[in-house]
Amino acid sequence: MRYLIIGLGIYGSNLAVDLTNMGHEVIGADTRASIVESIKDKISTAYILDSTDESSLKSLPLSTVDIVIVAIGENFGASVRTVALLKNEGVRHIYARAIDQLHYSILEGFGIDRIITPEQRAARDLVCEMALGSDVESMCVGSDVYVLRFIAPAYFHGMRYADIGLQKDYGLTLVAVSRKVLRSNIIGMKVNKEIMLDIADPDIKVENGDTITVAGHLSGYRNLCHTIGG
Repeated sequence: MRYLIIGLGIYGSNLAVDLTNMGHEVIGADTRASIVESIKDKISTAYILDSTDESSLKSLPLSTVDIVIVAIGENFGASVRTVALLKNEGVRHIYARAIDQLHYSILEGFGIDRIITPEQRAARDLVCEMALGSDVESMCVGSDVYVLRFIAPAYFHGMRYADIGLQKDYGLTLVAVSRKVLRSNIIGMKVNKEIMLDIADPDIKVENGDTITVAGHLSGYRNLCHTIGG
């Protein structure tokens, strides 16, 4: 896919580089020459321009990219004006970063495809990580519906998956469980291999190192973290 990222601060730059490393074509734009200079060799193209200036914004390839991402975070006014100008230019797919609830509410009024809240998400992931005692991967799949993947906390070790009560107590659906086991490779060496467990088996117990994937509402995750965190 072809992305245009406007605002190449810490968040925008990391997003641009990550998307490039995934094989996407990324075009970046920022008002700061030093920022553009530091990233120009890491992405397809980088422009020095003010996206709040209508004529400057029109110089970008707005009609040939799949998604425009407004990653401006530190300048509330610049973010909102840039989104307004993009809508005025008929850009079909716009993502924008919101730094607080007021910013989020204003962006909602534009009817854009997605509003990104990286700071809030990072804080939420860290809280869950500290409570669960493991790295947490999360993905939003709806307005308040998430898929969460984490290493089984010690709190659950030895319990049967059927008895954890994820659905009953937290409204979370168990999607999958994977476990690393020693297996011989083609030359006879013992290596760790990740296998998927049959979660329909009522006798399977939670073991140290199991990776659990669940889906549900954010409130359910909060309750789970609260229970495990004591």
